[in-house]
Amino acid sequence: MHADTRTGTGHVVVIGGGIAGLAAAHRLLDGGARVTVLEASDRLGGKLLPGEIAGVRVDLGAESMLARRPEAVALAREVGLADRLRPPATASASIWTRGALRPMPKGHVMGVPGDAAALSGVLSEEGLRRIERDRDLPRTEVGDDVAVGEFVAERLGREVVDRLIEPLLGGVYAGDAYRISMRSAVPQLFEAARTHTSLTEAVREIQARAAKHQQTGPVFTGIEGGVGGLPLAVAESVRARGGEIVTGAPVTELRRVEGGADGAAGGGRWRVVAGGDVLHADAVVVAVPAGAAAGLLGTEAPAAAAELATVEYASMALITLAYRRDEIALPEGSGFLVPPVDGHTIKASTFASQKWGWIAEEDPDVVVLRTSVGRYGETEILGRDDAGLVDVSRHDLREATGLDAEPVETRVTRWTDGLPQYPVGHHARVARIREHVGKLPGLAVCGAAYDGVGIPACIASANAAVDKLTGDRAGLTDALITNPVQSLHGGAGE
Repeated sequence: MHADTRTGTGHVVVIGGGIAGLAAAHRLLDGGARVTVLEASDRLGGKLLPGEIAGVRVDLGAESMLARRPEAVALAREVGLADRLRPPATASASIWTRGALRPMPKGHVMGVPGDAAALSGVLSEEGLRRIERDRDLPRTEVGDDVAVGEFVAERLGREVVDRLIEPLLGGVYAGDAYRISMRSAVPQLFEAARTHTSLTEAVREIQARAAKHQQTGPVFTGIEGGVGGLPLAVAESVRARGGEIVTGAPVTELRRVEGGADGAAGGGRWRVVAGGDVLHADAVVVAVPAGAAAGLLGTEAPAAAAELATVEYASMALITLAYRRDEIALPEGSGFLVPPVDGHTIKASTFASQKWGWIAEEDPDVVVLRTSVGRYGETEILGRDDAGLVDVSRHDLREATGLDAEPVETRVTRWTDGLPQYPVGHHARVARIREHVGKLPGLAVCGAAYDGVGIPACIASANAAVDKLTGDRAGLTDALITNPVQSLHGGAGE
């Protein structure tokens, strides 16, 4: 980036108005840049979407963010939302498996236990005995990367994967545990597995280390009114500080302009075409999903574009249901996860009015629930109409909880290609993309396709992109390496 960007006169165009793009714009303004954000759709926020049902404010997309990572909470505070941060009213969840709602086990790392007893009740006796064999098995090499499900099934048996890891990872990625990269999705487990023969011993070491550095406060947090309010507050802050945000502005061309050609004011190095407008910029941050990024980078960074074009996405739908409180009785807790192996259609349900105190307070006579459907490779279920998705959600809720009341209102929100998949080798692909992009001065990429699908991870990715442009390596090191933990906000927000 030109030196003048750091003194406040450089112009940076951010392509994409999701939380990553808005966070990048916010950080660029901190550094004194002039910023223009271009969003193709008519709204900001990407997968964060505030909404309403039966007069109660709810999230129709992601609904919680990891509080044990600093980025999202810090950004929320910076844009004036400190007094609206709310921990869940209850953190006790269940798992609907083997014909019953069972308490979510404690003492595991993304479903991998430190000892078999931690999963008692969720697994069969045979499944528990299989875990015990881990300590006697020869070492399993993880190599440069390995699928979570494949590795854990070899060490502890398939039942652990099918009944616990699969629904937990499904809540994050809507993916397949037997395809998902352990290095990218559960990095602390991957690192421990490289140095231990026994997987359960590796987990116990992770747990002991965590206990030594015990963090206080809630693991997750929400925002009163919904986390969908976060990108809107960031956008308001960006505009208040002089940043320009344009919606309905799909970018159709991104070109390098050597030496200020094309009459670029101030010798800008990038030419950005959005609709009928041509912008010139000293630098560009591409903060859109992988497919769109591939299209934008095809001319100037064809190798990066080719890598981005291989990123696959899972589609899903969220079904939000409102009931009269005097007509239903729910089990305690925040909701439940559903293993695919049991053959049910929904993959999770959140008891939103029990999980978030502010939802219950908005109208004490209304109870809000939501379910999620759709995993990687599933097309049949998402092909059903809205009424069909409501019907199947009500059927599964009745089976799991006995809930048979008629909802007073329902809403179906479809997230087509909503969650990028992190298969084995994802980390290497991201490294190659960054290497190719890094050859072009004044260009950076960020978003859910790279370093994590959670809200804090997306913000960390944005911070690192901006720091790359300004020559500050701290963000790259601190955000992406020190805090690799993913935020579990996908699916039904579990």
